[in-house]
Amino acid sequence: MSGSLDFARDDRAAARAPPEKDEARSEICRLALLRREVGYFLAVENYDVAIVGGGPAGSTAATLLSKAGRRVIVLERDKFPRFHIGESLLPFSMETFTRLGIQEKLRAGFVEKFGGEIAEAGGEKAAKFYFKDGFGSRTDRSYQVTRSKFDKMLLDHAAESGAKVREETLVENVEFDRDGALLFLRRNALPGVVGRAAARPAENVRARYVIDASGRNSVIGNKFKLKKSYQHLQKLSLFAHYEGLEREEGIDGTLTRMVRTLQSWFWIIPLENGRTSIGIVLEAEDFKGSGLSAEEFFERAIAEQPLVRNRIGAGRRVSQVYTAADFSYRSKRLTGDRWLLAGDAAGFIDPVFSSGVFLAVLAGEQAADVLHEVLEHPKRARRLFRHYERLVNRAMDVYLRFVESWYAGKE
Repeated sequence: MSGSLDFARDDRAAARAPPEKDEARSEICRLALLRREVGYFLAVENYDVAIVGGGPAGSTAATLLSKAGRRVIVLERDKFPRFHIGESLLPFSMETFTRLGIQEKLRAGFVEKFGGEIAEAGGEKAAKFYFKDGFGSRTDRSYQVTRSKFDKMLLDHAAESGAKVREETLVENVEFDRDGALLFLRRNALPGVVGRAAARPAENVRARYVIDASGRNSVIGNKFKLKKSYQHLQKLSLFAHYEGLEREEGIDGTLTRMVRTLQSWFWIIPLENGRTSIGIVLEAEDFKGSGLSAEEFFERAIAEQPLVRNRIGAGRRVSQVYTAADFSYRSKRLTGDRWLLAGDAAGFIDPVFSSGVFLAVLAGEQAADVLHEVLEHPKRARRLFRHYERLVNRAMDVYLRFVESWYAGKE
């Protein structure tokens, strides 16, 4: 690159300059430094906002910022579609989905959901509730979604809206300065593989601001050691997909069902194409102390629960049994001088009440709105970042109280 040769030539000229020509030497050094800085900015791609993670939080923010005319890049470690849990949506996100422009895609691709049911394990007590009866939303429905398909739809929509999307791109590190951030990337990163065999170098990216929506292994959260666990909520979940389950007629066939036992609870979620998601959440120690594999424990738990077993009936499991653990945590801070955390990077409490996607979409929307205004009015950044942090923390606090009440009622 001719620019790099020019830099070297300027440096040599500066070094050879005689002492009596200090002023000229200083000018040469100043020009060399200036040209280095210009070359540095030209050597990387520049964006208004870099978003780490292409899940619901990241894709929501990317779509809204792109629609507002901002230059946005999404850096996603995986190749979509990829499996993910959290398949039952809440009606509180529907207005945001309308704003994103994805309502038609939702209607075409997923099962509408009109409420839920909570049942005791013995089947003696069960209560159905419907969104039309209140719950603070302005709609009577939401959706049950296969997350691999839903997340890909959101990420593709962000690209269609103008965001640049790079999948299979690992953000190895982020360095911040007063003007923004430099993100160091690796392409085609393989999970669990390190060193040269793991990936090839990619062009680094520079952005004025960063939204970290990279999930529980948050890039910025790990960098600044922000993660704190809720020790009293150390649960574990096992889950799988089934086919062939019979469903009730009408809107009752769309409900999310939660079955409470003394030591655990189950979910049963009807999905599109005749699939059903079934999972159990329990104390992590109960599973670890059983000596069973995930599949053995899951099958035994279902066999011991008549209500869930009868619901499955002649249905059959069509996926492996997945496991998720250590999922109850928060980040000590959600913002910094040039960054915000959103979605699971900000925190995740528990699968109960299906708040994961709702909180992620809420944070993604708020992060986009805040950064759009900050880019327009930089002096407002501190106040707007404080507002964002308070809003997201308040939403998680409310949900935390619900979760703690749910488990307190089981004791």
